[in-house]
Amino acid sequence: MHEAELLFSETALYLRPEDITQLKNAYSFGQGAHSGQYRKSGEPYISHPIAVARILSELHMDAPTLTAALLHDVVEDTDISKEEISERFGEPVAELVDGVSKLDKIQFQTQAEAQAENFRKMFLAMARDVRVILIKLADRLHNMQTLDVMRTEKQRSIARETLEIYAPIAHRLGLNKIYQELQELGFCYSHPLRYRVLVKATRAARGNRREVVGKTQDTIIDKLKKAGLETQVHGREKHIYSIYKKMVEKQLSFSEVLDIYGFRVVVKDIPSCYVALGALHGLYRPIPGKFKDYIAIPKANGYQSLHSTLLGPFGIPIEIQIRTQEMHRISENGVASHWMYKSADTNLNDLHIKTHQWLQSLLEILSDSADSMEFLEHLKVDLFPGDVYVFTPHGKILTLPRRSTAVDFAYAIHSDIGNCCVAAKINGENAPLRSELKNGDRVEIITAPYAKPNPSWLSYVVTGRARSHIRHFLKTIQFDESVELGERMLNQTLLALNVEPDLVSDAQWEKLVRDCGVKSKKVLLADLALGKQLPAVIAKRLLSPLESVNSERLSSDPITILGTEGLTVQFARCCHPIPGDVIVGLIKKDHGLVIHTHTCPIIAQAQKNPENYLDVTWGRHITRTFEVKIKIVAANKHGVLARIAAAIAKTESNIDDIAMESEKDYTAMGFILQVKNRYHLAQVMRNLRRIKEVAKIIRT
Repeated sequence: MHEAELLFSETALYLRPEDITQLKNAYSFGQGAHSGQYRKSGEPYISHPIAVARILSELHMDAPTLTAALLHDVVEDTDISKEEISERFGEPVAELVDGVSKLDKIQFQTQAEAQAENFRKMFLAMARDVRVILIKLADRLHNMQTLDVMRTEKQRSIARETLEIYAPIAHRLGLNKIYQELQELGFCYSHPLRYRVLVKATRAARGNRREVVGKTQDTIIDKLKKAGLETQVHGREKHIYSIYKKMVEKQLSFSEVLDIYGFRVVVKDIPSCYVALGALHGLYRPIPGKFKDYIAIPKANGYQSLHSTLLGPFGIPIEIQIRTQEMHRISENGVASHWMYKSADTNLNDLHIKTHQWLQSLLEILSDSADSMEFLEHLKVDLFPGDVYVFTPHGKILTLPRRSTAVDFAYAIHSDIGNCCVAAKINGENAPLRSELKNGDRVEIITAPYAKPNPSWLSYVVTGRARSHIRHFLKTIQFDESVELGERMLNQTLLALNVEPDLVSDAQWEKLVRDCGVKSKKVLLADLALGKQLPAVIAKRLLSPLESVNSERLSSDPITILGTEGLTVQFARCCHPIPGDVIVGLIKKDHGLVIHTHTCPIIAQAQKNPENYLDVTWGRHITRTFEVKIKIVAANKHGVLARIAAAIAKTESNIDDIAMESEKDYTAMGFILQVKNRYHLAQVMRNLRRIKEVAKIIRT
């Protein structure tokens, strides 16, 4: 059957006859408009809009959305105007088509700016009508499905953009199926060799795992039946990209990632979810710290499930997801469930309220951001949220990214609260505004009518909303005031290095301005005031070619790092530096100053370009905790994991993550811990060595 006929027959199952007539008219109109145009594959161009409409029909999208999908390229690629579409198919369809059309006619200095401006327009249209982004995502998905006809460089560029922006947007809107396919295709084209190797290894491993998965699934089904539950139990296969991401982020081997078995349990209602959880916890021991209740507190994209990791047969970790049929539907189709299932389901209403609030916050960021690149920076922060859930004084739950502070919380409530905040109370006790929030914290913000945002807040706020509001406020004060403030900040840093600011020559300033890619010295000083640059880094770069000052004295005064400098200073995830380690700062474009241990292989490579790294040292009074990785090899005996977890807890260290690989006699366990410094880590390791089953402990 022809693709267009398939579209009409599929949509006839849920649309009215007059809607199908409109789709057929749109198809004929689009076919005429794209007449003589072909895709790189050689197919007639109309095949692309039909494919986009079919992807959306799987989500049971409404007639205006499907009509706009069939016409989404006619304004951009043909002589047809928005007015003509409005006249033939109605204003809503014309608005959707206009929202999806790309912004190609504006001239930009760089390709990156053009791309950022494109995203700016996309979100502006998306905030008016979320269907715009659904069409855009379907458009990107079909382009990814047919990417093999492009040249290799173009494939990689489009794949990177898909992984960085489009896949996270699909995830944020709860479109799980589209999200996973975009990730898989993005990985396939950005790292083709790695993808092929992992596909081959996964196929081989899955054959060996089939028997274990089958037996475990039968045991789970039997246990749930005895508990009187009607359930569907499915083994969950890990996607190639999620396997790769876990290997990279947690530095695990392929076998370590694949040795975790996943099962999804679907039950009839919410009480049954908790009954099923209790039954499975009675069947297999739960791993401490690996339980999450997303039913009581749903994710920002509406996702709900109970998650628990259990120690299954032979010590194999088993990841369990427990949800109702409605939750499963929302987890697959997210915000599109509104069109797929027209109902008064409160979860769907909550999801749409959350989506609307997120889009409104993006509109605020959009209006506050001076340029498209800055908006894209804030957007990326919001697209990769953590899962810190905190409470307002009235008991309302707010979801914030990991490492959010009281200032982030204040701006999440309202921009006026953020601009006027002077102090915070966390769980009833006074706390600094820079305090990091933890799950379950109850936060109260204290404001003063004449208070103003402090430039130093930019060094520790995390959310795009907070950063954009602070920057917007600081930009509205006179530019000269910003320059003056930046100059004061830099002069204080120079004096701390025992250098008189007047000794810095015009030639040095010219070189620094050129290296930083800004228009003038004043712009660079204003950037310092706005938190876009770190005074210590600028001072070091400014002084590096200084010959009239004793350069030996300069090099012996490293930058002091306290661990709370925020986005302008980051701690490398490859080597996880902690206070007490000898450290080096690497200047990385778009990332600020990245701190590594001096033994990190990345630093060895960076020494080819010595101008890109700086000597840094830890400050004396550091109060925050840092991530560190350790590996423990222990005898494979009953209860050993519980004893190890208890020993870690006794030293007041938190466990962030656990990975396990079991042999016959021994189990290798990888932990990510939160520690204060090397001395604290040594305490943890001493405590662990007292456990007789522990054979080996190393920091990785």
